[in-house]
Amino acid sequence: MAKKNAIAKVESEQLQTTNHIENLIVDVRGKQTMLDRDLAMLYGVDTKVLNQAVKRNINRFPEHFRFQLTDMETSELVTNCDRLRMLKHSSVNPFVFTEQGVAMLSTVLHSDTAISVSIQIMDAFTAMRHFIAANAQAFQRLEIIERNQLALNVHLAENDKKFEEVFRRLDDGSTTPKQAIFYDGQIFDAYKFVSERIREAKQRIVLIDNYIDETVLAMLDKRGKDVTAKVYTKNISRQLSLDFEKHNAQYTPIEVEQFDRAHDRFLCIDDTVYLIGASIKDLGKKWFGFVKLEQTTDELLSKM
Repeated sequence: MAKKNAIAKVESEQLQTTNHIENLIVDVRGKQTMLDRDLAMLYGVDTKVLNQAVKRNINRFPEHFRFQLTDMETSELVTNCDRLRMLKHSSVNPFVFTEQGVAMLSTVLHSDTAISVSIQIMDAFTAMRHFIAANAQAFQRLEIIERNQLALNVHLAENDKKFEEVFRRLDDGSTTPKQAIFYDGQIFDAYKFVSERIREAKQRIVLIDNYIDETVLAMLDKRGKDVTAKVYTKNISRQLSLDFEKHNAQYTPIEVEQFDRAHDRFLCIDDTVYLIGASIKDLGKKWFGFVKLEQTTDELLSKM
């Protein structure tokens, strides 16, 4: 009975040791590795002594046996492992050893402890491989979930930016509709819609409309005081000329010029051109559309 208990105790201690060593194995560059400081602790020597022994036999340790971490890799380890915080203040990045490198260590550290510890470490690497193999599908599913979550987070962040831009434009009043349709009877709605576009002007307004009266002049007066206005129309009758003259004598002047090559109506607000299906003075009396065009004001005027 005593012998069985002793054997069970030894097996338990070995299991605890293996589990402890497994916790020291870190994944770097897709490989299972161990830090030089952790190996030195297990072998009972200083880290400096361990690395000096390796340097004396450097031909036995190619790159896939032992390599030094980059600044980024060290920083990532410090971030992910609380026990490695002291590396943050180290002036030299640590070396890591792969499973083959650990096996080679037992040949350069000449001691019974080195051989015994190396066996335990190799057992830990084997146990880790078995664990990874047994849970490969679970890890793969987790990786897919993480990728999907990352893509979702990116998508949500992009949507948040779009919503923020929409709300910002709504707050500062800079959201300009690209198009609208008005039906007969929507006289006030159409009047209000076009008035809002006129108030948006910062520099200039150009109206091309063959049917003008004093109501159009009143609507154009809704522009800012520093915004210029010019009207192109097919016929400048004596009455219309008098309307402009009387208006300009009291309010900020509106230029008028004859132009008879336009069939449709266009309203230019700064550099934005709108096509209007009805004359400004007849808004809302019949169905009409109000559409934002791709051309700029300068492009339109260059054809005149």
